[in-house]
Amino acid sequence: MALDVVFFCIGLAMLYFGAEWLVKGSSSFARGLGVSPIVIGLTVVAFGTSASELVVSVVSSIKGKSMIAVGNVVGSNICNISLIIGLSAVLQPLTCDRSVIKRDIPIMLGISLYLLLVSFNSYLGRVEGVTLFGGILLYTFFNYYSAKKEPLTASAGVVTEGVEEVEYVASRSKQIILIVVGIVGVVAGAEILIDAAVKIMQVLGVSQKFIGLTIVAFGTSLPELATSVVAAMRKEMDISVGNLVGSNVFNILSVLGIASLVRPISIPGGFMESGMWIDYLVMFFTSFLPWLMMRRSYTVTRIDGTILLLCYVGYIGYLIIGV
Repeated sequence: MALDVVFFCIGLAMLYFGAEWLVKGSSSFARGLGVSPIVIGLTVVAFGTSASELVVSVVSSIKGKSMIAVGNVVGSNICNISLIIGLSAVLQPLTCDRSVIKRDIPIMLGISLYLLLVSFNSYLGRVEGVTLFGGILLYTFFNYYSAKKEPLTASAGVVTEGVEEVEYVASRSKQIILIVVGIVGVVAGAEILIDAAVKIMQVLGVSQKFIGLTIVAFGTSLPELATSVVAAMRKEMDISVGNLVGSNVFNILSVLGIASLVRPISIPGGFMESGMWIDYLVMFFTSFLPWLMMRRSYTVTRIDGTILLLCYVGYIGYLIIGV
């Protein structure tokens, strides 16, 4: 058991640093080719920050651990909003651009509702995968044109913010090394993480669903947690809310879309019977709360943050009781 925990932590570390190196190397390579910051943000940074969730879910799906694949996305989205925004707001009230309230959160809610509807048959096949992946292409182009029209605002949400935070590496050979090492780190880290998680699950006698919704989901959300907490402490509020909303959109559309294209995902025991529908509703509810809190002031206060944190604690308590 102790050794499995060590390997789990090693897998998390490899995922974290692998994603960091992949983003740094890829964005530097793109800048060296003269690609605009907008395009880099919409492609390299956006997909790079979701690399850990993507690889974990794809590898889980290939290995037949479908509940880890789905639970990772649903749990990460719940964690991103209730835990990370909640904790960041407690440290420092968060403000966001009005476009996040008027456009990005409604898009996130619509996509979450669509995922709920297509999951009722307990199966995400390649047809659903095509629609989800098609959605991420549309979302990316939509953000690209929005960013082109309003280059001086935060209207592009998650995908254009944070590009300036990525360290530029001038050496072309170092760029390639970072890309290769980053890919190897993310893929190998996912393999180690999943194998260790499954062994821990077997020892503790808990389900794939529980592992996916809690340990794996929290682990793959660590980069977002670290970034947002540091941003809150530095009072750089524009990074937190838009980035996390956009991350949720990418998690559903790109992660589950690609995972179900690689191998169709089934929900063992049934969507309703397994209780997965409750987790989907919690994801939808926690996604709706920030809109409710910010619809007038565009701010998540410390009280709002506390409410979000309590929602996360309550949800984890529900999962533990249900084990």
